[in-house]
Amino acid sequence: MRTKVAIIGAGPAGMLLGQLLHSYGIENVILERQTKDYVLSRIRAGVLEQGTVEMLETLGITGRLHAEGLVHEGIELLFGGQRHRVDLTRASGGKAVTVYGQTEVTRDLMDAREAAGLTTQYLAQDVALHDFDGKNPRVSYTKDGLTHELACDFIAGCDGFHGVSRKVLPSSALQTYERVYPFGWLGLLSDTRPVSNELIYTNHERGFALCSMRSPTRSRYYVQCSLDEKVEAWTDDMFWDELRRRLDREAAESLITGPSLEKSIAPLRSFVAEPMRFGRLFLAGDAAHIVPPTGAKGLNLAASDVHYLSHALREFYDDKSSAGLDHYSATALKRVWKAVRFSWWMTSMTHRFPDNDGFATKLQQAELDYVVRSSAARSSLAENYVGLPYSFGKPADGARE
Repeated sequence: MRTKVAIIGAGPAGMLLGQLLHSYGIENVILERQTKDYVLSRIRAGVLEQGTVEMLETLGITGRLHAEGLVHEGIELLFGGQRHRVDLTRASGGKAVTVYGQTEVTRDLMDAREAAGLTTQYLAQDVALHDFDGKNPRVSYTKDGLTHELACDFIAGCDGFHGVSRKVLPSSALQTYERVYPFGWLGLLSDTRPVSNELIYTNHERGFALCSMRSPTRSRYYVQCSLDEKVEAWTDDMFWDELRRRLDREAAESLITGPSLEKSIAPLRSFVAEPMRFGRLFLAGDAAHIVPPTGAKGLNLAASDVHYLSHALREFYDDKSSAGLDHYSATALKRVWKAVRFSWWMTSMTHRFPDNDGFATKLQQAELDYVVRSSAARSSLAENYVGLPYSFGKPADGARE
């Protein structure tokens, strides 16, 4: 089998890249180690930047998103027992975010790919990447007990943090940067009405909490917990009691509880691997970087990587120019590191660290108070939260990225 671009991974990054390339007339095949149902069973975040929504709109697959997604023009910061609203739309010059589950984004992309008759090989085992440092890369895999080989022009590694694409590279070819946070998020999903119409980010002496949602009738809540915690030790009642303790009185009294649909503990880390290109192999999404979910950037960073990579491949095939491919890593990493900084800042401002002393706690309180009282600080938060604009190449002196 032969194609122009072999995409490893059928998550949102791989599916979005495949659909964009198809819209540009570029053949592609997606290889996925798991089943379709398994991919769709993974519970992930769902706050979409405006740029991500606009990208999906260009593909004509936002029918369900616009019907079911929740447009949010603000967030609330809860500290000192009081909530403070940050008007994202006003502070960012008219932008907003849309709450729509990552699983639903992936499902919409899968449906569009199937409707177009494009090839996705699920249950592709033992995936191996070959000769990507030359001009004739290929990917081998097994399925149904048979060995297959896919020849291609380029390979896109969209297979996540634990995927094969980054692991196949020699350690000497990579520079990695990592910050592992000394806590995790205990999350609970329930079919209950959200406690607020907008997300609540809480800084509390007992630890961080986040009140989020998937729909007007499905809520997603998180509380900061120790990495030593076991999800099995937390009953639903224990979770709800702990969440109430970290909310203001009005939210605690109006919180609607119910049985959990899913409960899990997620560790937090910041991770970046550079560069994101190795010959004809390109990394995108979690294969290249991880951010803590505090800033709602994981899926959106994958989308921006795919945006840059799809444009570069289109330029290669349409204009016979490799300039976009040559600059892909540097261009993508500029936006990646800004998102890493923002996610780190939001995490540092809202969580309780084991070594927090009185001085560190006072600094957090001062930072939060500054954000809600300063128009400049609110604008900075809003600009990053709704999504920085995409840029190509080096901006002119004084130009805004």
